[in-house]
Amino acid sequence: MFDIFKGMIKEEWRIHSSLFGHSGFALFPVFIFLFTFFVSLVLPVFRDIVTDAQIALGMHYLFLLVGGMAGAFGLMGRELMNRRFGQASLIAYSSRVLPVSERFIFANFLGKDIVYYFIFYILPFVTGFALAAEFVPAGNFGAPSTLMTLLLTLSLSFMIGISAIFFLSTVYAHSGKISLFCLFAASVLLLHISGNLNQGTLYDLPSLSFFLVQSENQLLLSGVLILVPSVLSLIFLKIDFPQAQKSFSNSFSKLCRYLGSYRYAAFVAKDSIDLKRSEGGLGKIIFSFVLPLLLVWTLLSALGKVIPALSTLTLFALVLGVLSSSMYNWLTEYDIFASYAFLPLKASDMIKSKLNSYLILNLVPLVILTLLALKKDPSSLVPSLLLFITISFYMVSVLIYLTGLSPSINLYNGKTFAIYTLSVMPLLMLNIILSMFGPYYALVDLLLVPFALYLLGKGFRKWDRNECRCF
Repeated sequence: MFDIFKGMIKEEWRIHSSLFGHSGFALFPVFIFLFTFFVSLVLPVFRDIVTDAQIALGMHYLFLLVGGMAGAFGLMGRELMNRRFGQASLIAYSSRVLPVSERFIFANFLGKDIVYYFIFYILPFVTGFALAAEFVPAGNFGAPSTLMTLLLTLSLSFMIGISAIFFLSTVYAHSGKISLFCLFAASVLLLHISGNLNQGTLYDLPSLSFFLVQSENQLLLSGVLILVPSVLSLIFLKIDFPQAQKSFSNSFSKLCRYLGSYRYAAFVAKDSIDLKRSEGGLGKIIFSFVLPLLLVWTLLSALGKVIPALSTLTLFALVLGVLSSSMYNWLTEYDIFASYAFLPLKASDMIKSKLNSYLILNLVPLVILTLLALKKDPSSLVPSLLLFITISFYMVSVLIYLTGLSPSINLYNGKTFAIYTLSVMPLLMLNIILSMFGPYYALVDLLLVPFALYLLGKGFRKWDRNECRCF
């Protein structure tokens, strides 16, 4: 039965390497290793600001989020495979023709994800950190036993995230409304936690607690948080998705009238209908954007109490600008240029239409930031809004220039992702430092607007020449 597991590992590699290129995708873990190594080299500079425990907290919550994002594919994977890669037939979706149970196949699928992402994400991360510890003082992280514990606990954090989302995927398969209610309840809980947060609350994550103080109880609790959702997901597994006949009223013309007669009104209307009628519909905004944002706000609220010099609202506006660029990925996820090849359109026309839809979707984070600013620090409202708008615009400009209409595919190329990271990380670090001197230093980011416009123009010309029409 181990053959199914090996087959899934090979299948995962072949899919990724076919999409991103063998060498391009193989460079991805190399980039994670190098990035972690160089970032770890400068950690001693910040020893007076952050403690080893706070560094460990950031690492473990990072991989908790990575696990959640890896598991989130279960919520939209079926639609993605049907609409974008209908010619592919994965082992997990071929269970009816294999002489084993569906639960066994999906147990292997979950195990495959854990092993695969451990090799491509966690191991390069810890290896880069361990190598840096040989060159600079690493505090409590330098000992080999501590590094092995870190490898274990980061893996546990990742598995807690992926098992929780796997369970949510199962709930969603049975009832989308119940899953959305769970997400709403989680959002309310996070807002409550952020408002009543004390410094020690975030350290209650069992994997992090075990790293800080080796306790068998915390290790056991980590195992429970991984095994219980996974077992429940397998017990109540549902892979039969009967498709009821659906009919929709003609809302395209109505939307076009609301949007007026400007050039991209029809494209924005189509994007709106696609988002509404796709798997999860507008619930995607809650699941993949609003909920992570609330978790980020909770983490930053805790960080602001530990390091008062940091402006929580300014940092949140910065993170909000970075995460909002992911909405461009949604808009291009299921739409390919080949569908429009017979129309008198260029790739740049499609990119501009997606950019219009992106600007409209940005009203969601804009409202969230405004409400938080009015509640927490009204005097920081204007600089925070300007910071969010400029960072969001710059991020999507870089994304368009590097990836065109296929950001979800092209970013997994190691070289492209390296250029993308090097284009944004220095800017983010500069903003974090400037935030310590006051919110109005964020106005320096207005200098990014001309450069972002230049990148956009270059990107339009680049993808008019290079856009592939056959994918």
